[in-house]
Amino acid sequence: MKVLIVDDEPLARNELHYLLKENAMVNQIDEADGAMTADQKVNATHPDLVFLDIKLDDGNGMALARRWKKLPQPPAIVFATAYDNYAIEAFNEAAVDYVLKPFDPDRINEAVARVAKFLGNAEQLEDVAEQAAWHNPRLSITIDDKTMVIQKRDVMYIETQGGYTHLHLRNDKLLISRQTLTSIAQLLDPKHFLRIHRGFIVNLDEIDEMQPSFNHTYELTLKDGSKIPVSRSYVAKTKKAIGLQ
Repeated sequence: MKVLIVDDEPLARNELHYLLKENAMVNQIDEADGAMTADQKVNATHPDLVFLDIKLDDGNGMALARRWKKLPQPPAIVFATAYDNYAIEAFNEAAVDYVLKPFDPDRINEAVARVAKFLGNAEQLEDVAEQAAWHNPRLSITIDDKTMVIQKRDVMYIETQGGYTHLHLRNDKLLISRQTLTSIAQLLDPKHFLRIHRGFIVNLDEIDEMQPSFNHTYELTLKDGSKIPVSRSYVAKTKKAIGLQ
């Protein structure tokens, strides 16, 4: 495995280099002391794995990761940093792992082993990114020319209507966006949100009851009294999700 260490602190690079040199899965180690050098080396040498600091003298590790994941063969990213408050953002950028300074040898070996499982398997890397998005408690919604950040737990249900997506929040709040229902669904944890109809997603925690409707369809009543249709093709899945099967 070819590894690139990106850190503007020589001591941190040396420590990580020493630990990686002891790992049998690592056969080549290179270093970069800043964002510009790192970008050049990633494009020139195509490392399998990059241990990437977040705060660099000449740039930002998050921005680098965001750019690299668009490459035809992106490197696996493990953020290696002194800051513990960027973890959610890091996993949103498809990081495979996130390790803190000072480095623990076992933790570094664990990160390398995790990357080894994902190398060459793009689908698994995409799953990591998707699950990271699910675990983010916040949801960014584009409305006109601005972005609003809301708490996912406040979303009662989402529906498509007239080419727009309507997000119904607690306390009778409504957001209307051009984002598609499918694109929003990809950001929601299926343990908490369920598609019950081609045009509806519901927060499972907001369901009060489920009753038969007509032609083998059902209807959900939410805690605020809202009535949501469940189409035939989603009935079995909905019953299972709320414990009726």
